Amino acid sequence: MATGWSRGGIETMTITVDTVSKEFDGHSALKGLSLNVPDGTFVALLGPSGSGKTTLLRIIAGLAFADSGHILFDGDDVTDVPVQQRNIGFVFQNYALFRHMSIAENIAFGLDVMKRRHRPKKADRAARVEELLGLVRLDGLGARYPTQLSGGQRQRVALARALARKPRFLLLDEPFGALDAKVRHELRGALRTIHDQLGLTSIFVTHDREEAFGLADRIAILNDGRIEQYGAPDEITAAPASDFVREFLQ
Repeated sequence: MATGWSRGGIETMTITVDTVSKEFDGHSALKGLSLNVPDGTFVALLGPSGSGKTTLLRIIAGLAFADSGHILFDGDDVTDVPVQQRNIGFVFQNYALFRHMSIAENIAFGLDVMKRRHRPKKADRAARVEELLGLVRLDGLGARYPTQLSGGQRQRVALARALARKPRFLLLDEPFGALDAKVRHELRGALRTIHDQLGLTSIFVTHDREEAFGLADRIAILNDGRIEQYGAPDEITAAPASDFVREFLQ
């Protein structure tokens, strides 16, 4: 594997969410929520449906915008910066692959749409794709199409595509929700390995307690647009901060 994917090959960063609020049709999805994600940390956003997890992730990504509050990357205010300028990698639950493109073309898509002055040369693009195929353990499958792969393999392609431009951080919105338990467990291990190998800063949305506690360095447990508790898995297990957290973990 090429050395460009060592820990120093990607610019990691600290993410700060400062008193962010968001409403949809009069419903408060986020209520003055604050969160700090240290550089290189794997954070899980855990909570029931409707607790605000995906809304928070989309605001961090720039796919949605806060009504009030601020988003900072390494202290720089990016609250109003569009998603195209935030240099993030985003992995969706439904893969969002292009069915008419090969696996290699899907992975390279983000590179191909870069401005011409930043776009890699053809040989560099091909080398990056092969490197990523190796990283997600899909060596030799670049010529296939999404319909020729299993669900787990398609999600690996989605992860490779998210990493193609060496993003500053990786966001994942319940990426394993559509997969069976065995494949979910396998991909959780692969994701954690990739996070550690690349030195990423990652935020992972899930409603699955086992997934959050098995993957994350720190867990933010959300309820009704607020964070009930934020800490290391063993800290939360040992000392739940509220009745909600205690009942949610049962």
